[in-house]
Amino acid sequence: MKAFKYILLGFTAFASLSCEEFLKEEPEAFLSEDQYYKTQADAVNAVNAVYFFLNSGGSSVQTPYNTLFNTGMNMAGDDEDPGPGATNPDVRSLSVLAHSSTNLRIYELWQQHYAAIKKANVVLEKVPAIQFDDALKTRLLGETKFLRALYYFNLVRLYGDVPLILEYQKYVNAADYAIAKSPSADIYAQIEKDLTEAASVLPATYASPNVGRATAGAAKALLAKVYLTQASLPLKVSAKYQSAVNKAEEALSAADGGTGNYGYDLVANYAEVFLPAFKNNKEHIFSAQFKSNSLAQGNNEWPRSILSGVPGLNGNYAHMVRYYTQGNDKFFSIYKLYSKGDKRRDVTFVRSFTSPSNGRKYALPIANAAVPNDSTPFWNKWADPASTAVTNQSAANVPIIRYAELLLIHAEAENEANGPTVKAYKSLNKVRKRAGLADLTTGLTKDQFRDSVYLDRRLELTYEYQRWFDLIRQRDANYNSTFVANQQKVGKTNAAPKHVYYPIPQSEIDNNALLKQNPLWE
Repeated sequence: MKAFKYILLGFTAFASLSCEEFLKEEPEAFLSEDQYYKTQADAVNAVNAVYFFLNSGGSSVQTPYNTLFNTGMNMAGDDEDPGPGATNPDVRSLSVLAHSSTNLRIYELWQQHYAAIKKANVVLEKVPAIQFDDALKTRLLGETKFLRALYYFNLVRLYGDVPLILEYQKYVNAADYAIAKSPSADIYAQIEKDLTEAASVLPATYASPNVGRATAGAAKALLAKVYLTQASLPLKVSAKYQSAVNKAEEALSAADGGTGNYGYDLVANYAEVFLPAFKNNKEHIFSAQFKSNSLAQGNNEWPRSILSGVPGLNGNYAHMVRYYTQGNDKFFSIYKLYSKGDKRRDVTFVRSFTSPSNGRKYALPIANAAVPNDSTPFWNKWADPASTAVTNQSAANVPIIRYAELLLIHAEAENEANGPTVKAYKSLNKVRKRAGLADLTTGLTKDQFRDSVYLDRRLELTYEYQRWFDLIRQRDANYNSTFVANQQKVGKTNAAPKHVYYPIPQSEIDNNALLKQNPLWE
């Protein structure tokens, strides 16, 4: 990935020119748009700019997979809360579901995704006309369609109906930018089209330095997830369950009942899914790529989950588990949902930090009458043992879809389509076995198996920006949404059906006369 992670379109460099320089009638050096899209290098850079929105960061910028999904989404769910270091009022209001259409994080999520889609649309318009190697051109266009599908998939899950923009907008009149929302079904149809076309042209693997780019297997795995999402709430297109099964099996390895030849499998040690030393291993189907302390491309999540005041560590404890009451324990959290033998727990969390300055351990005890010697669990998935610099940026990649999730998608969809079959058990049990858990009890009903998959998704994928989307789509035995009940269970008494989707940002409505607010937010 290092060949493309840090590149912006060349013409963005001109943003730093002074007004005097910029207004010269005959600039000494100016690169117009028509001059830019001429070479193979231009095409590669243009596609790299679409990837850029997955992982870019810095002190003042958040992109979806580098902090923004956490501060703008995870905090609204049932597993996480803003810690003492998270003082932003938009984040704190979101965490208690008191947000509104003017919430900055809700706007940033919208803006970041559409900015990425705009760059994708530029590529799809400009690159076909550039004369260079046809095979590389086809691949680059496939990567771009994959990324556009991913960005629209996030948008439609966050906001419901949204504007579907498929062309490069370069209008003169502001009114031409006014676009109405398209139905979710149309958004999903385009996502399916983009992913299907991407899967047909992308390679199975890459050699260095291109490891980490979108592959055919990634397109198929993501499409399986798209099908499962459509089959679930709120769309309830139940026929898509079988589509999810079929597509998942195209990406699953033969040993797991699939026909895929992509080399995917679970790594034996759960910790190696996340440790930077093992990045882009056989479990990573597609991930946001990070490099510690390099051009603002480090993963900024790690310092946000470190206890403040540990000498030598730049933690600000901005992200913490959500505590709620269960029985007589007023400090129950997702940490306590893991069984003691679950190997995932002590990779996902740590209870103390060792100072690199003095070697001492620092923890945060809890005065909990129900649990003697209780202490605070801190999120640990994006820790980077090799990074001891003051910034503590991590080089840990963020999996956007990995093989364990593909197995869980397959298990869930197979159960919904055909009951808890041998295939469904096999996929779920493989994930459980790696976690050190016994095989799931046989003879479960479809409803019981569904609940088991839901729990393992929660424990397997926590802190990976998955839980909010699962809260939206999951249901009970009668196909009723469990969203409000799950939120109220952890003390979010404000939870209401309207919170399933975010409101359309008010600033977007103000600038677009055709854009209407989501009904329950009017």
